[in-house]
Amino acid sequence: MSDNLLLKQIHVIDPKNHVDARLDVAIQNGIVTEIKKEILNSSGKVIDGKKLHLLPGLIDMHVHFREPGFEQKETIVTGSKAAIGGGFVAAVTMPNTHPPCDHQSVIDNIIRKANEVPFYIFPAATMTKGRSGKELSEMADLKRAGARAVTDDGDWVSDSLLMRRAMEYASMLDLLVVSHAEDKRLSGKGVMNEGVHSTELGLHGIPNASEVVAVNRDILLAELTGARLHVTHISTKGACEAIQAAKKKGIQVTADVTPHHLSLTDQAIADYDTNFKMNPPLRSEDDRKAILEALANGTIDAIATDHAPHTDEEKMMEFQDAPVGVTGVETALGVVLTELYHKQVLDLANIAAKMSLRPAELLKLPKGFGEIQIGSEANLTLVDVNLEWVVKRDEFISKSKNSCFIGKTLRGKAVGTICKGKLWEKQF
Repeated sequence: MSDNLLLKQIHVIDPKNHVDARLDVAIQNGIVTEIKKEILNSSGKVIDGKKLHLLPGLIDMHVHFREPGFEQKETIVTGSKAAIGGGFVAAVTMPNTHPPCDHQSVIDNIIRKANEVPFYIFPAATMTKGRSGKELSEMADLKRAGARAVTDDGDWVSDSLLMRRAMEYASMLDLLVVSHAEDKRLSGKGVMNEGVHSTELGLHGIPNASEVVAVNRDILLAELTGARLHVTHISTKGACEAIQAAKKKGIQVTADVTPHHLSLTDQAIADYDTNFKMNPPLRSEDDRKAILEALANGTIDAIATDHAPHTDEEKMMEFQDAPVGVTGVETALGVVLTELYHKQVLDLANIAAKMSLRPAELLKLPKGFGEIQIGSEANLTLVDVNLEWVVKRDEFISKSKNSCFIGKTLRGKAVGTICKGKLWEKQF
């Protein structure tokens, strides 16, 4: 790793500062010191950037690094290293750990371990104590410890009065409320999308309504309380429509989608492969097309991985019994470039906005995140948009290998990540 770098003739994409040009970028002692057409003097490593793009460092709004409690699946260190390998400089960890992230000591431990890598983690704390959906967590204490958002991810707060109080409390503290929008009474025993394919496979289905009902309830409460609501991993056309309508009314609601939901459908489950079992489930092609449209028109603000590692033993269970979730931090950018950039759904500026700028804005991160700014610490992603590569199980940095993209050829990859001013090299 190096602190002093000169990136020569690299194509800089910075949507916040409206930069889209081939430039030289100098980094000294981990700080961006110059950005201009030509920089002649350099005391450090020189990188030829003629075939590369430079994006603001990617920020993942939704990961499960499993620590504390489930270190056999992932740890803060292995998850952080995997994220850096995928081009990320920061991530928001979900609080469904053991113990749950409902106490400042858990947050302290997560941040300390991430600093060892080094990598930025902005923990999300629980909305309710123990994620039990019965009593509000001590959000003020959790924010002081470093929490940037509150959520009971994995569960939806079904008690509408409690959710109203949670939104009011979070709003007082200006914390982002992240909702895993799923009415589990409607989901029932479902293990995949309810439709023709679930019937053919003889598997219990999860109807779109389980998400759409929950999204609409949360939007109404956001309107009532004025809270900043963020609906994570949306998967349905109905959710896209509800969020678009809410935004038109001026309600503070935002949303993210995963790379697997924007690229795959429930047809992928034809052979009962548990690496395609996730929650929310892969939906229909109509839903996927609605997601692409919502990405293009700005209804969906961010792309987040929902990186959810599991051991081989867990994923080898029968489909109905296997845990939900797939890994994502190492393949996310490749999938997004393949499915959105090369298929002309989004340009690179919009991709940088959804994977860096908007997450930084929604989480209210310090200056320098989500942009390429002189005087700021270098947190940047070097990308070869045309590099073709095959996703291989034995090349994952993550402790777990449960990816739904194994064997897939992707076009575009992070070839270097500069995090906390240090270059993590791939190709150089």
